[in-house]
Amino acid sequence: MFTVKCFYQKYGKDLELSLIAGEKGLSNPIPKAEVHRPGLSLSGYLKNMGPKRILLFGKVEISYLKELSSSTCKERLEPVINEQTPLVIVARKLNPPKEMKEICDRKNIPLLRTNLTATDSLSKTTFNLNEEFSPEVSLHGTLVELYGMGVFLQGDSSIGKSEAALGLVERGHRLISDDLVRIKKKEGRILEGFGHELAKHVMEIRGIGIINIAHLYGAVSVRPSKVIELVIKMEEWDDSHFYDRIGLEEKGVDILGITLPFYLLPIKPGRDIVLLIETVVLNHRLKGMGYHSAKEFNAKFLQTLASKNRKRTIHETLQKD
Repeated sequence: MFTVKCFYQKYGKDLELSLIAGEKGLSNPIPKAEVHRPGLSLSGYLKNMGPKRILLFGKVEISYLKELSSSTCKERLEPVINEQTPLVIVARKLNPPKEMKEICDRKNIPLLRTNLTATDSLSKTTFNLNEEFSPEVSLHGTLVELYGMGVFLQGDSSIGKSEAALGLVERGHRLISDDLVRIKKKEGRILEGFGHELAKHVMEIRGIGIINIAHLYGAVSVRPSKVIELVIKMEEWDDSHFYDRIGLEEKGVDILGITLPFYLLPIKPGRDIVLLIETVVLNHRLKGMGYHSAKEFNAKFLQTLASKNRKRTIHETLQKD
């Protein structure tokens, strides 16, 4: 559960926050990644005012409240700062009216003050909350960056994912995470992958043990995170399985509700896996640029076949005549 205390400890320094009232409410949960500026609600218009949202008071709101009498100020604040409000933030290091402090203390709602402007506070707080509430999943695999693309290598244990990633790093590509990859859904449309802090920049190679890629190959060989654009699954070659030899079929895999392009790469002795992974990525980039080798080949093949059929038809017609 993400509480006000967690928010204050994690983002307090970035948002330049200080606690001025409602300390007993630090255990309040923050259920939504939403920040609301009261505005018109302070005049008594409460229709469509969503509950359970962080309230942000800027210069305009504080100036308006200070022009009201004490009883009117309290009357306007009571329904706005309700029991479901997780916390209240006052921008520009403004001094809130004493009625606001009293209400927050009585209802156990933390009242925080920031040095930032209301606009900056709203932007930063919303961004941090979206990061915190983004759907996340941890999947086994290895995440690397090839030619600027985030590529997620999957496969059974001991299939050779780490060895393939090591070969890619040797060729100048970069490692994001090995063995376990944390994936976050951001903005509802992209997946960002990164590693766990404990396993940062390290890789396990059977027979060698744990190695630190950043130490061995330099800081240029690693990066903390990358948007995932492609999934490649490595599996043992199975003679009974039919593998696509042309590449016309477009496959996808679902991760957190987002479908990513998917390629199946069969593994057997003698195949240069590192070269094949590079080829898959380069070919995928060409597709994105409008060059689809398999479709071009298929179109030429069908055109040639149609041409031969026409010639055969003409030849048969001439023979009959």
